[in-house]
Amino acid sequence: MERKPDFLKINKIPVGEKASKIIKIIKEDNLHTVCTEASCPNKGKCFAEGTATFLILGPNCSRNCKFCNIKNGALSREDFDEGERVAEAAYKMGLSYVVVTSVTRDDLEDQGASAFARTIRAVRRKLPNAKIEVLTPDFGGREELLKIVLEEKPYVFNHNVETVKRLTPLIRSGAVYERSLFLLNSAKKINPNQITKSGLIVGLGESWEEILETLRDLAKNKVDRLTIGQYLQPSKEHFPVQKFYTPEEFDKLKEEAIKIGIKWIKSGPFVRSSYMAQTEI
Repeated sequence: MERKPDFLKINKIPVGEKASKIIKIIKEDNLHTVCTEASCPNKGKCFAEGTATFLILGPNCSRNCKFCNIKNGALSREDFDEGERVAEAAYKMGLSYVVVTSVTRDDLEDQGASAFARTIRAVRRKLPNAKIEVLTPDFGGREELLKIVLEEKPYVFNHNVETVKRLTPLIRSGAVYERSLFLLNSAKKINPNQITKSGLIVGLGESWEEILETLRDLAKNKVDRLTIGQYLQPSKEHFPVQKFYTPEEFDKLKEEAIKIGIKWIKSGPFVRSSYMAQTEI
């Protein structure tokens, strides 16, 4: 694994009273977080601030993307009470902005869409004033499954393109670049007022022009919000980092995205999908 530059060194170990509380709540309610399962570099910071991103439908994924640390293994039976436990945990944490994501579950008939819907309803009952952001898989590009989620009116609907078109078949197991764009565009067609969001990781071998092309594609498909972060190789078995972008390059990408028409953007080495999700600028 390539040695990281100094500006990418960070303490991921959660410390402090708030972090201990988060860890205890997640364990007591038998839940998972993408912070832990995906080895997010912001885990220590977020837990220390009393926040976490919930991961539903089990810790294992039906796909095996080369950039992702979430395991591809035995899939959990669908837990129909999980949404209630997510709501209870969010209540205990005192969250006013709740982010829920999931592993991809191609094995399920509805690919997990109803689990998102149940979770949104449960959180809304427990925390009626909380804003809810969902980060979903592609649902196989099936609009009827997307509608199941959007009928519950999440504040933000997020689906990540992850990488540029050329690298999608290599990096994203079972994914199709155009399908991801279609899902984001469909969300706007179903509800023109729906805030949509996507995420991009760089350092996988893409060119600068390919990044700009992706930004243009997202803007054409009416994506409102975007995160751009550095790919960090989780293990020797994962795809190797091809380039470490500097903070200045991330600043430049933010400027380019704004020029293209995406107004809400977080761009930086440690930015991830739910990074500062609760902020409005």
